Amino acid sequence: AEVSLISENDLYTSIHNDQYYTNGIELIYRYLGNPMHDNVAKKITAFSIGQYMYNPQSPQTPTIEQQDRPYAGYLFAKAGITTFYTTENVFEINFSGGIVGPESGAEEAQKLLHRALHYKPVHGWQYQITTTPAAQVEATYNYKIFRERFHEKVDLYLTGEANVGTIWLTGSAGATMRVSLKGDLKPMHESALYNAYLAKGDNIYNGRREWLLFLHPTLQYMGFDATIQGNPFNNKSPVTFPLLPFRFNAQAGVKYGRNNWNYAFVFNYRGKELSNNVITGFYYGSIQLGYLF
Repeated sequence: AEVSLISENDLYTSIHNDQYYTNGIELIYRYLGNPMHDNVAKKITAFSIGQYMYNPQSPQTPTIEQQDRPYAGYLFAKAGITTFYTTENVFEINFSGGIVGPESGAEEAQKLLHRALHYKPVHGWQYQITTTPAAQVEATYNYKIFRERFHEKVDLYLTGEANVGTIWLTGSAGATMRVSLKGDLKPMHESALYNAYLAKGDNIYNGRREWLLFLHPTLQYMGFDATIQGNPFNNKSPVTFPLLPFRFNAQAGVKYGRNNWNYAFVFNYRGKELSNNVITGFYYGSIQLGYLF
């Protein structure tokens, strides 16, 4: 089994940024299942809890007129299964539930964080997105291409993703490139890219080592986003904006694993999300730490 923690914040990429998707935290537990089919190399089940936090270009915007994006918080629990095929294709499905709104605790969390770090006081959460129940299904498929041409140091995947529910309605298409920074690439069902390092056996992780770089650009269609447009069942949120339906997103990161430990740092870019004269694209960092039992 594995326990891991993901911390995301725009301050991990710039000391001047504190905007839009401004903080996220997720605690994850994974365990290895039984493949059941000859064409399946590995199945991993994961459970997680977490919180995402969103605010305008500054968390010091006490009036509606100053806000170019709504304040919003999302508290959730998630369960999913990732299937790694012998062809090195990967399919992942996740089911999540939770709540957007004051009950998410995001306002209290941000104010506590700012006090602890001696940042400026936070103003404007009284205009956050109102209570919205969350129920989401997310599916991702990664298909390996150029299997014979690129496989020792570099490999390439086409990726597709759909996320359907009361908070988001999205679809994405893109590509992923994995580059080994030390030795040959591991098979995808043993690699850190999609957290596939779990294995059975005594002392199985002794001497394990992997160091890789990955790039993941995508084009995303956003049909609905409750953290920007408000509750889909009513119009009670005081600040909402219309979406820009298409955006370019990208990730670039380094993952390193040695023995029982796994580390990662990921740079995330998100294109302009909504329609007003102020908002821009933004970026944030993701730090990941995991331990294998």
